[in-house]
Amino acid sequence: MKTQKTHTVEKEVSGPWSLATSREFWEGFAPAALGGHSEPDAISTTYRVEVDWTRAEATVTQHENTATITVTGDGDLDAAADQAARFLALDVDARGWIDVAGRDPVIADAQAQLPGLRPCGFHSPYEAAAWAVLSQRLRIVQAARIRADIIDRHGDRGAFPSPNKLLTLDLDLPGRKGEYLHAVAAAALDGQLDGAALRSMEPAQAVQAVQGIKGLGPFGAELVVLRGANVPDGLPTHERRLVAEITQRYGPGRTLHEVSAAWRPFRTWAAIHLRALRERSGTGAPLK
Repeated sequence: MKTQKTHTVEKEVSGPWSLATSREFWEGFAPAALGGHSEPDAISTTYRVEVDWTRAEATVTQHENTATITVTGDGDLDAAADQAARFLALDVDARGWIDVAGRDPVIADAQAQLPGLRPCGFHSPYEAAAWAVLSQRLRIVQAARIRADIIDRHGDRGAFPSPNKLLTLDLDLPGRKGEYLHAVAAAALDGQLDGAALRSMEPAQAVQAVQGIKGLGPFGAELVVLRGANVPDGLPTHERRLVAEITQRYGPGRTLHEVSAAWRPFRTWAAIHLRALRERSGTGAPLK
């Protein structure tokens, strides 16, 4: 085993942020819910660093608007820290998020109920794409169980298998999921699921590009871009439960495209806040 190194960076977070609220959100995030090893005042997680696919552990703490990110691993730890900031949305300048509340009283209420929430995403677009394949036509709890089994059998101390490893696996999965996971792994190795690259594109263009990967339809591609690359200003147009929430909170006849105009440049954040409130009320399925 290579020598493990530890690297710590401090990052000023622009705009509202509550580690406690974000942690509560992630604890209910079925695809990658936090384990019991996290300290009460920290977020800790294990993941693959997408620049070299090594395993890393990250622990994040908060002091006012400063995030302390401590990463441990044997790969590129600067990249590991940057990736942690991305999947925790700490790299987003959210000073304008409060302005959305001024334009939309529904979002103002959501911000009040979820103070300082920064939507935590998947560790990487690669892991989001793998989840999109695993969760197709399955209940979330079933898909989460399959994912946990893959990590236990073929992962590395809590980390999902690397793309190279996933390509070698002959998994006994329903339908064509094994074939589609191989396609996801190949796409990751080919750079098609690079988080920084997807972030640099217009969200709609990024979604269209991801749909070129075998096994990923419109819903899965949106998941990869909006929750895998953690793009803050995309619109999830294939979320039926979000449409139901729009009807409930804004009234019949109001459409997602109509109300979301006031959410820019935080359309993803606004949508996730509404979905989180729906789940908290018990009227929605766990967040994907």
